[in-house]
Amino acid sequence: MFKLLRNIKAKTSAMLVGDWLILIASSVLVIVLFQHLWSHEHATTVQIRLGDTVYGTYSLNQQRDIHVKGTLGTSTISIMNGKARFSQSPCHNQYCVHQGWLSRSGQAAICLPNQLSLELVGETKHYDSLNY
Repeated sequence: MFKLLRNIKAKTSAMLVGDWLILIASSVLVIVLFQHLWSHEHATTVQIRLGDTVYGTYSLNQQRDIHVKGTLGTSTISIMNGKARFSQSPCHNQYCVHQGWLSRSGQAAICLPNQLSLELVGETKHYDSLNY
């Protein structure tokens, strides 16, 4: 560990001013590109699907619980403060409940055993590798 730190210190002490400027400019460019390309907008609505049909679309600007009867039983989807989540589900593993609150456009939670899913939708729909 100390040998690695000594090697890094020896290599950085040999760097010139231009090397530091390129390193700093590259770091700033990566941060700007990351914020511009990877940040998603906040969602405005949640779309709930039961099987292959849309059960309902609800605004995220409200506070309510929605009870949806799936194939295993009734799941509860909570909407609060611009976020949505599965708060209760009859499925065994509770992966959908453990996913927690969703707030960004494009995020989704799925309860496969109960054939229920929710997807957050923003002003514009973003495309990813699955949307062709």
